[in-house]
Amino acid sequence: MDLVIRDVRVLDGTGGASYRADVALDGGRIAAVVRAGGGRRPTARRTLDAGGLALSPGFIDMHAHSDLALLRDPAHEAKAAQGVTLEVLGQDGLSYAPVDDRTLAQVRQAVTGWNGGGPGDTSLDFDWRTVGGYLDRLDLGFDGQGIAVNAAYLVPQGTVRMYAVGWDDRDATPAELDHMKRLVADGLEQGAVGMSSGLTYTPGMYAKDAELTELCRVVAAYDGYYCPHHRSYGAGALDAYEEMVDLARTAGCALHLAHATMNFGVNQGRAADLLALLDDAIAAGADISLDTYPYTPGSTTLVAMLPSWANEGGPEATLARLRDDETAERIRHHVEELGSDGCHGVPIEWDTIEISGVADPALASGVGKTVARAAAERAEAPWVTARRLLLDDRLGSTILQHVGHEENVRAIMQHPVHTGGSDGILQGDKPHPRAYGTFPHYLGHYARELGVLSLEECVAHLTGRPAARLRLPDRGLVREGYRADLVLFDPDTVAAGSTFEAPRTLPVGIPHVLIDGRFVIEDGRRTDVLAGRAVRRTP
Repeated sequence: MDLVIRDVRVLDGTGGASYRADVALDGGRIAAVVRAGGGRRPTARRTLDAGGLALSPGFIDMHAHSDLALLRDPAHEAKAAQGVTLEVLGQDGLSYAPVDDRTLAQVRQAVTGWNGGGPGDTSLDFDWRTVGGYLDRLDLGFDGQGIAVNAAYLVPQGTVRMYAVGWDDRDATPAELDHMKRLVADGLEQGAVGMSSGLTYTPGMYAKDAELTELCRVVAAYDGYYCPHHRSYGAGALDAYEEMVDLARTAGCALHLAHATMNFGVNQGRAADLLALLDDAIAAGADISLDTYPYTPGSTTLVAMLPSWANEGGPEATLARLRDDETAERIRHHVEELGSDGCHGVPIEWDTIEISGVADPALASGVGKTVARAAAERAEAPWVTARRLLLDDRLGSTILQHVGHEENVRAIMQHPVHTGGSDGILQGDKPHPRAYGTFPHYLGHYARELGVLSLEECVAHLTGRPAARLRLPDRGLVREGYRADLVLFDPDTVAAGSTFEAPRTLPVGIPHVLIDGRFVIEDGRRTDVLAGRAVRRTP
């Protein structure tokens, strides 16, 4: 045996009662779980005395934006220090495979605010074009040694549409639809676990339900799942959720609702309506799960607030519209008075929009301020400030959007199909603290301090349940034969260190994290181990 973790409190990922045991690891897997008083205690070359710590499976981040960070930052402490051992990438319908040269250039610019890697960024060699090529690149990681944590991938429907159709707001032709179906099938064949959409982001939002249903039928044929960022989290939220449920049921496809929140004033206290909708669908046989982050503000790009017609044609077309005074005034009217589809049908309130990051360091003085405050300092209207920032930063600015409701957050996280997802954007000088704190915040604040979930149930939401959604046969539980992706944490002290004021602060109370039985975090410090690999779809 390689290692025995002695006399540890085991939270095994099922949600059942915890128990004390010796857990032995060998060859990257859990070799034995011997409960206290249950027989001969295992021995190994190394023994780690738990000393009051709890042992759980590694946490699975069901909604991550580390698509380039995993290739750029070998330490990747934002996730490794939280106990995350697997991230699901390719979210919100926009990522870097499958692409051709044209599409890659466009998507790099479109999601600079999420991931960096924009035009002119030479820190990475984008030497892949297919999903399989990207997964192979993750396997190699740094100097052929791998990446910090494991990663699974969703085929991004917006990128697929960009590749096959372009940026036009129109129906796909039959030939284009066939092309998209082949791209999705190829991605799943090459190891993707499902397909994502960003239905408030262009160009994915231009797809109508009939088109999405055809793509979801391909996903269903491979036993994958559909992960939509649906069409509204605001004025039309419940209708948008119902649309996705109906679409997935028509396609016969498993559904996982991304960052399933109920935001803006129109949805305060309405989590029960969403959960009733899901309960009815599940009772009727639908296969549904969801993820959330344990915070009220959201985070995205500033350009995402614009109406979809303003983004038709791609980033350069958007910039051209913003430069034109007459068109820019039309955009302002939609954003501020009508409620654009980019802002979920709700007229924007600039005092809720906080600038969290910029692509151009020369613009950093605005970071940490709301658009309303930045405008007041310049004695100008908020739209004037926002428009200037969009143009000067070439659409690369990220924002926090303070529009959530605590009662909705708590209600949704208690649902049995709930899982944890950080939706963590790692770019910017002042990112959302969820990128560094989601998982310890669940354990410390919502389980220990508030008792919204028991510790056992909370761990299940972060481990066993997401592993089941991903169809992973040997991850997500503390069980003999399973991979030794494990976290040792102190139930009495675990907490997010990150705050809105200091968002890059690492958590406390998580001294050890192992991937394939190798210490990624040991005694609270990042080791040089790169044990992460691409996790491909299991047939």
